[in-house]
Amino acid sequence: MARILIADDHDVVRTGIRSILEREPGWQVCGEAIDGHEAVELSKRLKPDIVVLDFFMPRVNGIDAARQILRDKPDQKILFLTVMDAEDTAREVLEVGARGYVLKSDAAHDLIAAINTVMRDRFYFTACVSNMVLEGYLRPDTSAAKPVMGLTLREREIVHLLAEGYVTKEVAMMLGLSVKTIETHRANIMRKLEIHSVAELVLYAVRNNLVQCPTPNWWNAVAA
Repeated sequence: MARILIADDHDVVRTGIRSILEREPGWQVCGEAIDGHEAVELSKRLKPDIVVLDFFMPRVNGIDAARQILRDKPDQKILFLTVMDAEDTAREVLEVGARGYVLKSDAAHDLIAAINTVMRDRFYFTACVSNMVLEGYLRPDTSAAKPVMGLTLREREIVHLLAEGYVTKEVAMMLGLSVKTIETHRANIMRKLEIHSVAELVLYAVRNNLVQCPTPNWWNAVAA
């Protein structure tokens, strides 16, 4: 059973989302919030498996609501469903800790796949948003590059796998190491490179030719 909380200030949108989601066997919309503040409160009380948030909402916007929800429950799965298709918005959604970003115009054919993906501890961005942000990351920016020689061979190997979209547990299995060891290596990598986010790690790997180009599931890099 997947319990889903919907947060959107438009009644028609919430009704439409509920209609799409409740067609899926075993899925239940456990609550509806009309603004970001209510989304935070209902998330605490209802403990949903996933929260579907609009970006713009009264009282507390979606980003701030996500930040508060994740502060209280760091492993809470959050998916943004919004009309905004700007690169800056997509970056902000990723950096706040949400696991997905779907445009409302794509909801009819992407929302089910997005929730299934996020429920498996993966990241999901609709194709147009993924391409848009990827193009932004690949744009030349020499100031962002950091020397690769500071990493050990093992650390470079781990960066490569993480940037290709493998989660920590998968990297551990592939290298025959413990999850704790991979987490320690990852912390050391980020300290050495002065990197603090998923986006920066992938960008580093691309610009330093540790990966030729991120794979289609590159959003899964360094999944918590």
